[in-house]
Amino acid sequence: MPFYLLFLCNHIHVVSGICLDDQRSLLLQLKNNFTFISESRSKLKSWNPSHDCCGWIGVSCDNEGHVTSLDLDGESISGEFHDSSVLFSLQHLQKLNLADNNFSSVIPSGFKKLNKLTYLNLSHAGFAGQVPIHISQMTRLVTLDLSSSFSTGEVLKQLEIPNLQKLVQNLTSIRKLYLDGVSVTVPGHEWCSALISLHDLQELRMSYCNVSGPLDASLARLANLSVIVLDYNNISSPVPETFARFKNLTILGLVNCGLTGTFPQKIFNIGTLLVIDISLNNNLHGFLPDFPLSGSLQTLRVSNTNFAGAFPHSIGNLRNLSELDLSFCGFNGTIPNSLSNLTKLSYLYLSYNNFTGPMTSFGMTKKLTHLDLSHNDLSGIVPSSHFEGLHNLVYIDLSYNSFTGSIPSSLFTLLSLQWIWLSENQFSQLEEIVNVTSSKLDILDVRKNNLSGSIPSSLFTLPLLQEIRLSHNQFSQLDELVDVSSSILHTLDLRSNNLSGPFPTSIYQLSTLSVLQLSSNKFNGSVQLNKLFELKNFTSLELSLNNLSINVNVTIVSPSSFLSISNLRLASCNLKTFPSFLRNLSRLTYLDLSDNQIQGLVPKWIWKLQNLQTLNISHNLLTELEGPLQNLTSSLSTLDLHHNKLQGPLPVFPKYANILDYSSNKFSSFIPQDIGYYLSSTFFLSLSNNTLHGSIPSSLCNASSLRLLDISMNNISGTIPSCLMTMSGTLEILNLKTNNLSGPIPDTIPGSCGLSTLNLHGNQFNGSIPKSLAYCSMLEALDLGSNQIIGGFPCFLKEISMLRVLVLRNNKFQGFLRCSNANMTWEMLQIMDIAFNNFSGKLPRKHFTAWKGNIMHDEDEAGTKFIEKVFYESDDGALYYQDSVTVVSKGLKQELVKILTIFTCIDFSSNHFEGSIPEELMDFKALYILNLSNNALSGKIPSSIGNMIQLESLDLSQNSLSGEIPVELARLSFISYLNLSFNNLVGQIPTGTQIQSFSASSFEGNDGLFGPPLTEKPDGKKQGVLPQPECGRLACTIDWNFVSVELGLVFGHGIVFGPLLIWKRWRVWYWQLIHKILCWIFPQMYLEYVTHRSGQTYTTLRWRN
Repeated sequence: MPFYLLFLCNHIHVVSGICLDDQRSLLLQLKNNFTFISESRSKLKSWNPSHDCCGWIGVSCDNEGHVTSLDLDGESISGEFHDSSVLFSLQHLQKLNLADNNFSSVIPSGFKKLNKLTYLNLSHAGFAGQVPIHISQMTRLVTLDLSSSFSTGEVLKQLEIPNLQKLVQNLTSIRKLYLDGVSVTVPGHEWCSALISLHDLQELRMSYCNVSGPLDASLARLANLSVIVLDYNNISSPVPETFARFKNLTILGLVNCGLTGTFPQKIFNIGTLLVIDISLNNNLHGFLPDFPLSGSLQTLRVSNTNFAGAFPHSIGNLRNLSELDLSFCGFNGTIPNSLSNLTKLSYLYLSYNNFTGPMTSFGMTKKLTHLDLSHNDLSGIVPSSHFEGLHNLVYIDLSYNSFTGSIPSSLFTLLSLQWIWLSENQFSQLEEIVNVTSSKLDILDVRKNNLSGSIPSSLFTLPLLQEIRLSHNQFSQLDELVDVSSSILHTLDLRSNNLSGPFPTSIYQLSTLSVLQLSSNKFNGSVQLNKLFELKNFTSLELSLNNLSINVNVTIVSPSSFLSISNLRLASCNLKTFPSFLRNLSRLTYLDLSDNQIQGLVPKWIWKLQNLQTLNISHNLLTELEGPLQNLTSSLSTLDLHHNKLQGPLPVFPKYANILDYSSNKFSSFIPQDIGYYLSSTFFLSLSNNTLHGSIPSSLCNASSLRLLDISMNNISGTIPSCLMTMSGTLEILNLKTNNLSGPIPDTIPGSCGLSTLNLHGNQFNGSIPKSLAYCSMLEALDLGSNQIIGGFPCFLKEISMLRVLVLRNNKFQGFLRCSNANMTWEMLQIMDIAFNNFSGKLPRKHFTAWKGNIMHDEDEAGTKFIEKVFYESDDGALYYQDSVTVVSKGLKQELVKILTIFTCIDFSSNHFEGSIPEELMDFKALYILNLSNNALSGKIPSSIGNMIQLESLDLSQNSLSGEIPVELARLSFISYLNLSFNNLVGQIPTGTQIQSFSASSFEGNDGLFGPPLTEKPDGKKQGVLPQPECGRLACTIDWNFVSVELGLVFGHGIVFGPLLIWKRWRVWYWQLIHKILCWIFPQMYLEYVTHRSGQTYTTLRWRN
């Protein structure tokens, strides 16, 4: 039907006869009984008793003057609606519309009296409770609309249909049934079968009805259905193939229904289909079909599903398509050029897919208003011609791709364009903008690109521009702003660029400026906070990490604007004291004064800022918190005090804090026993690197939100509360290293373990490794080093495929490394340190062939990433935890406070391994450090060691290796530390390589080695025959019986002590034996590497505190 005819039908009221007096009287009584707002509505207000009631707005009559149609929708009628209402006396009514009112009552059963009704619309009229079963007696109904908006409060509740079968069983003439928002809580086979009897049903809308699945294939028997909308129900089943039989289907809506399986492709090709929306079904799979010519589809939405595959070129056949949404799916390949054929297209959303290749041209889609291609892998230069002529375009988002070159200048000529989002690309140039006066641009976001040079000054003259976001680029110059008095800019984000020079004073002229973000640049000079705070809308200032000098002597000129400041970030601004004006900023929510030189007390007024949510005063010289601290602000969610000199007892914990970092101070008290009762919202708690003492309070187990707990590097003693290990279901990081904890590690880890880091290094734990640790399938770093843990190699840990760091060094482990029953492999393992234990036997070949990933393959794809846990990340900053580990590298003990994901190390030193070095170990091409020293390994050094091309440190000393040094070892170009001393190696040290740059100590103790840096040639002298003395009979006569005792004594001592004095290798072996005996007798003793000032590394005995 043409649009103008529809218009006439909605606004012309047919008057076939003169209104009867009783009908007029009933209508006037109805008006008087209703409560409505006459000022905002026109129908009831216009009912004039002196006029013919059949001509009243909303009223129609038949030829005899009976009211047959009453339309009171949107009249703001309120109050209860009873069975006694005069409405039910209008017995000739055929059409009744009471939609969009607020009756706030149940639906009266009196509607059954209106048995001539064919149209009843009670949608969104404020009705609640059960739908009366009497409606089933209205057998002439063709349209029934009970759609409802509902509240979960006490006053208004959802409409309910307790028995759909009984309600509709007599409504055999129904063609349009709208029940959106009405609770029909029955399973799929019941509600589907209830509808089967409605043979004439054409439109069915049951969104938000609480119905469940499955979708019954028998619905296809309703051959006349043209509209099916079941959005937001828990269908949780596949879509039946029989749905493709709906030959008249025009609209199919199954949004957020929990659909599963594969969507039938044939449905897309139903010839009458205009709208299909199956979005928000994350478990629904499918593929787009080849669309036929002259397809009828106008709206196609499959977003947030598991649809995948290529984007068919035949999409260009859908010439009537106006909206296409494929976002948040798994589509790949290129975007077809045929999209340009869709001349009626207005909305195109292709974000969050895997599209690649160049961007297609949209020059022919003149009606396009919204274009979103963000979060894909699109690349290449974007020609300016792609957007020419798109004068209806309002919104464009190309962010999170890999586009290069200049930002298309044609974008700034589009007269309707308001939002441009181009962040996270590789654009390199932003040109000056011409014809700025007619621009409607509101937001320009080009963050995180490679833009350089000067920031175009024309940006600041765009008349309607409110947000400029240019952060994380390489801009080097911001010129003074000219003629910006008429600017309405409220956000200027220039963070993380290379901008230098004095602070641009023309910014003070941006009278509407609200947010100024200049952090992480190279600005210098002084900033007058007074002038910024005088801007009437100013709320947020970020000047951190520049070379600025801040004038903190602020005079309050306009209290209203000054008190609006909510965000202030002045990190690394050379502050010496707390700015006094801060105490007046009552609306302040975020304050960052970190990395300054503030000394002395933290003033108590800072805790009285009632709206303060984040306080970061880390990396200063603060020594004391001014008290009392009993009334900390309840709004504080983040408190960062780390890296100061704060001392005394731990401060009170804010009740609703999420993040608490008190690490690297001088707090010296015990941890409060009731600490856990103050941490109900805390997920990050770090008390590390203080001098805290006492035990770990068991109340910490009540901190149910805790994800990180770091109490490392203190003087905590006692045992680990068993409930703390039970918390590993939610706890992700547990770091208790370098304390005085003792006892066994509790074997109470739940099956839901979510630990990614467990660090218990440097304590006095005993017993064995808990078997329940195998439940921690997400574990990446496990450090149990320097304890007294016993048992064999923990083969059960092989089940943890995510493991990257395993440190068991300096314990009392023993036995073989064989793991016969372990099926899983350590695909991510990069550091394994089991040094200073009593492991023995041969190094198992299968042990190494099972390793994969970082050690086996020479791949640098990880770049400079670290092993870390990110708790949150945003443009405002990030909160993350980085694992640390102590390794012996190049003969020195080093603590890696950050572990690169490409760093690899194997340390099996100081055990009792024997046999040859496995060839399989030589396949670790990405290994940086290999230490097998101080074992009983024999055989030759494998020539395949040349495969270890990344090797930087190799220590094979103090073994029984024999043969020659392989030439392949000498060809390792990155090796900077080598120790082959005290073996049985022979032959010439390979020449012409960097191997000869190592000192002689790297090769000593190998009697058969020669060549630089040792002697040029082996000692070829042969031991000669001693000359016999000439003597007479008496002079040469010796009493052998007398001297035999002395000779035996001398010879016996010589055998024992001679090698210790002459051969270093024997001395080393002797003292290793003595060390092990002493460690066995005294458990508090342990071995540690020590480096002398001369650079020589040796082991020494230490006594645990």
